[in-house]
Amino acid sequence: MINLVDLQRQFQAIKEEVFREIEGVYDSGQYILGPKVVELETKIAEKIGVTDAVAVGNGTDALVMVLDALGIGAGDEVITSPFTFFASAEAISRVGATPVFADVDPSSFNLDPVKVEKAITEKTKAIIPVHIFGQPADMEEMNALAKKHALTVIEDACQAFGASYKGKRAGSLADVACFSFFPTKNLGTIGDGGIITTSNAELAAKLRKLRMHGTSKKYYHDSIGYNSRLDEIHAAILLVVLERIDEWNGMRQAFADQYGRELASLKGLSCPAVSKDRTHIYHLYCLQSEKRDECLHLLQANSIASGVYYPQCLHLQEVYKSLGYSKGDFPAAEKLSDTLFAVPMHPFLYKEEQEKIIQTLKLAFGGEAK
Repeated sequence: MINLVDLQRQFQAIKEEVFREIEGVYDSGQYILGPKVVELETKIAEKIGVTDAVAVGNGTDALVMVLDALGIGAGDEVITSPFTFFASAEAISRVGATPVFADVDPSSFNLDPVKVEKAITEKTKAIIPVHIFGQPADMEEMNALAKKHALTVIEDACQAFGASYKGKRAGSLADVACFSFFPTKNLGTIGDGGIITTSNAELAAKLRKLRMHGTSKKYYHDSIGYNSRLDEIHAAILLVVLERIDEWNGMRQAFADQYGRELASLKGLSCPAVSKDRTHIYHLYCLQSEKRDECLHLLQANSIASGVYYPQCLHLQEVYKSLGYSKGDFPAAEKLSDTLFAVPMHPFLYKEEQEKIIQTLKLAFGGEAK
């Protein structure tokens, strides 16, 4: 089977170095919020171009804690995408606020700023644009909306470490940003992890307190916090991966270019569109077709893994039935749920494997050009 993501190949490539780092942590006796976490926070802040980075337990905690630190809660509304992983909306609900959805741009799959503005009410406190699949949302427009309506913008950059928008890195494009280090992410570890980036020193201080049970001095608590800290071992692993992330993202982009050259002309199949002012790092490589089910069956028959991202939009999830949304409310997002599918994309894909994927897709569409 040609895997959608091949973590075994990825981590085998850095196994010796990772094991040395793990042994160093083991011998140090410092396992929680130690020097490796500090080093990782410092290097990520420098790389992204912000003043502060706060490492936490996972990407979902990052979103929840940011909302909490901003004082967003019951009675407030936060606008986000209906076409994303559940955590983007779940975090809003977890702090007691109400997720409000707006439709996406059918080309980039990211939040449509025009639809976002129509969803703003007097209860709206923030916007969470998701850099879906590794391509940044239209942040200039999002920030302009925020300024106009006195809102906060929180980047959900969990799928976009290394992406850029108009020359600036994802994670530095708004008031604050959240990343995930889940193993399948471009920058991932062997377990869970996350980080928050910002140039708001006051917000960063609140977040550091929140991640540690609401305390900045042991056993003295002035707020209700969380137990959400990145383990020292994961920080050590991530430092190894961080040294290679630009190279690995470049390999993803090369594979994406090859897919585009070979598949873009096929009738009935659409390749991802990339805006000229953005750098896409292809956390996932998603194609679009009305013949999706046929494609998935043919790929499976040829021992090629694939995936559907995402099979049901968030506004149609059972848990959000009480919000009153119905099928047809967000047609662009709903069409993506019906037609989009991912094919293998990772830095350690072999060229012959990609060629097999391409030839299988050409077979599915009869090689017929548009």
